[in-house]
Amino acid sequence: MACATLTIDLDAIAANWRALDRMSGEATQTAAVLKADAYGTGLAPVAIALARAGARRFFVALAEEGADLRAALGPGPQISVLSGHMAGDAALIAAADLTPMLNSIDQVTRQFESLPDRPFGVQLDTGMSRLGMAAAEWEAAAPILLAGGPELILSHLACADEPDNPMNAAQLAEFLALTEGTGVPRSFAATGGILLGPEYHFDLTRPGIGLYGARPFADGQAALTLSLPVVQTREIAAGTSVGYGRTWIAATPTRIATVSAGYADGLLRTLSNAALLWHGDRPCPVVGRVSMDLITVDIGHLDDSPDHLDMLGPHQTADDLADAAGTIGYEIMTALSARYARRHVGGGA
Repeated sequence: MACATLTIDLDAIAANWRALDRMSGEATQTAAVLKADAYGTGLAPVAIALARAGARRFFVALAEEGADLRAALGPGPQISVLSGHMAGDAALIAAADLTPMLNSIDQVTRQFESLPDRPFGVQLDTGMSRLGMAAAEWEAAAPILLAGGPELILSHLACADEPDNPMNAAQLAEFLALTEGTGVPRSFAATGGILLGPEYHFDLTRPGIGLYGARPFADGQAALTLSLPVVQTREIAAGTSVGYGRTWIAATPTRIATVSAGYADGLLRTLSNAALLWHGDRPCPVVGRVSMDLITVDIGHLDDSPDHLDMLGPHQTADDLADAAGTIGYEIMTALSARYARRHVGGGA
C-alpha cells in the first residue's frame, strides 16, 4: 500500500480533555474546539469520543463545519460557530441547531431579522484586532444584545502561549471592563488561557490544540502517529546526489529509502534536508528536497530495510516537526492530507 497511515488515539484525546477539564473549577464548563476537521484528525470520531468523555459544548469555525458536527453528534450538545452569522447561513444555523457567536453589528442585524428566536452568543475584540466587536460597537449594541439573551460572551487571547506577556493581563482587564455586570456566562480561555490560571477561566473554557497533547499543553498525551510506506530502497555510491536540485550528495556509500508522502500531503518543503523519520527508536534523516509525493531518507545506518518509517510518533510530535520546518504545530496538524488513511483507535464508551 502506497498510502500513508495517520493513526489517531481517541483515548489520548479524551484523557487530554479530562486533564484540561480538571484544571478549572466545578463551576467552569469545558468545551472542545473542533474546527478544521478536528485539527486534521477527523471530526466525527473525535467529537463522538469527546462527547463520551463528557464534553457537551463544541466550537467550530464555520456553519458548514457545525452542520457536519451536528450530523455526527445528533441532537443535544451545543455547537457554536466562531465566524458568527454569515450571509446565507440562516437556514443552516436553524436546521443544524447552531449557536452563532456574533462578531459585528451587521451580524447582529442578520441574526435578529432572520432568526429572532434562535440562540446566539457574542464575541468581543479585547486587543487581537481579529474577530469580535470592538468596545465602541459593543457599547452601542449591548442594550439590544443583552435584551435578546445571549448564551455566552467570549473573547480570545493573542499571547496566551507566552505566560509572561503583558498583553494577557491587558486583555483580561479589557474583557472584565466590557462584561462585568452583564449576567451573561463568559469564556476567555482556549488551551493557553487555561494554563494561565483560574482568573482566565470564567464560566467556560475552549481547549483546541491541547486536546492532541500539543503545545502549549506540554503535559498532554501525544495522540498522533503518521507512518509513511517505503516505496523503494536503493544503494548509492559516494558522490551521488539525491532529489531535485542536487541539494544533498552522499559523502559515503549508503542506502536511500523513498517514502510515499510529500508537500501535497502537508509535509512542508522546508523539511528538506532538515527533518527526521524514525524506524522504531532510530532516527533517519530526510536527505534531498521534499517533493510533491515523495521524500528520500538516508537509512544506511540501519541493519534492515523497513517497509515504513514514522514521521509522527513517540519520538517526534507535530511540534517537533514544526520546529524543523520553521512553523507551528497547528500548521503541521491542519495540513495533514486527505490522502492519508485515517485510523482511529480507542474512544469506546
